[in-house]
Amino acid sequence: MTLARFAIGVAALAFGAAAWAQETPVGLWKTIDDQSGKPKSLVRITEVNGELRGRIEKLYREPGEDPNPRCDACDGNLKDQPILGMTILTGLKKDGDEYNGGKVLDPANGKVYNSKLSLADGGRKLNMRGYIGVPMLGRTQTWLRMDQGASSGQ
Repeated sequence: MTLARFAIGVAALAFGAAAWAQETPVGLWKTIDDQSGKPKSLVRITEVNGELRGRIEKLYREPGEDPNPRCDACDGNLKDQPILGMTILTGLKKDGDEYNGGKVLDPANGKVYNSKLSLADGGRKLNMRGYIGVPMLGRTQTWLRMDQGASSGQ
């Protein structure tokens, strides 16, 4: 009977850790274009000193598109830099059930927007909202979790 209790305890701990891991946006996400509905990229979200950051790890390209595009429309030190590997999400901090106060870069047009995000569907989806001024004046993309667990770091 002791072995059965031990096995149940281990299973409960493992399940609890997996459930907690899904309640954070830290992890790998497939971005979905809100206009075309097609996958655009894989973004790795990490947490550094309580702040979320997101970096592009993969780009989904159509046949004939440049496989290694650069941010031609970006300003400053991002001008003409490779989009692959670029940090596009910064400054988001936990605020209740959401993460607010961040910035998101759209490499397609070089514009930086205010951003906020929230998790949905038990942590399997992420609603990323980019906006100017107030959240009402913006667009939301739904990103899909690609990893089974989440970890912080970097």
